[in-house]
Amino acid sequence: MKETDAYPAMPEDGYGWEKLFSERMCRHFYEDFGIETRVARYHNVYGPLGTWDGGREKAPAALSRKVAVAKIDNRNKIQIWGDGQQTRSFTYIDDCIKGTLLLMESDVREPLNVGSDQMVSINEMVDILENIAGVALTRDFDLSAPKGVRGRNSDNTKIKELLGWAPSINLEDGLRKTYGWIHDQIVSSGRVE
Repeated sequence: MKETDAYPAMPEDGYGWEKLFSERMCRHFYEDFGIETRVARYHNVYGPLGTWDGGREKAPAALSRKVAVAKIDNRNKIQIWGDGQQTRSFTYIDDCIKGTLLLMESDVREPLNVGSDQMVSINEMVDILENIAGVALTRDFDLSAPKGVRGRNSDNTKIKELLGWAPSINLEDGLRKTYGWIHDQIVSSGRVE
C-alpha cells in the first residue's frame, strides 16, 4: 500500500474516514495557520506491554495469547478468525517509535507509511508462533468471525527516500519478544481461557 493509494478514498465507514479527515485537518492547520504537523500511517503495531486480550488486540497479540494458552493447558487446538489466508504486515513497537521520531524531526509534511513490508498470512504467523512455543496445533477456522481486509502491506519506498530509513525488525524476532511477554502475563496472572 503506497501513500497515494488512500485516494480516491474508499475507506471503511467511520474508522477509515476518521483517519483521512484527520490527515486533511493536519494539512489545513499548516496551510491556514502555519502549525507544523506530521502524519504517520502506522501498519499494525505490536509488541510487549500492549493489549493482549479482551478483543481489541492486534493479531500478533491475540495469536500469541491463543498459542500460549494452548501450550499451558496442553490443548492441541486454537481458533483462527477467517480462513487464515488474510495477509498483513506487522510493525514491531521499537520500529514504530524510531520511525515516529525520525518523521517528527524531519521536514516531511505529507502522510508517510511507518510499517514493516514483511507481509505474512495469519497461518504463517501461527507457524512462527508454534515454532517459538515448541508446539504443533490444530487450527479451527471460524469463517463467521470478523476478518478485515483480505490483504494489506506497507510500501516503504517513500520512507526510504525521504528519511533514509525503514522498519527492520523482522516478524520472527518481534513475535519472540511479544510471545514471551504474553506467556509470562498469562502464567503470572493464573488466567487461561
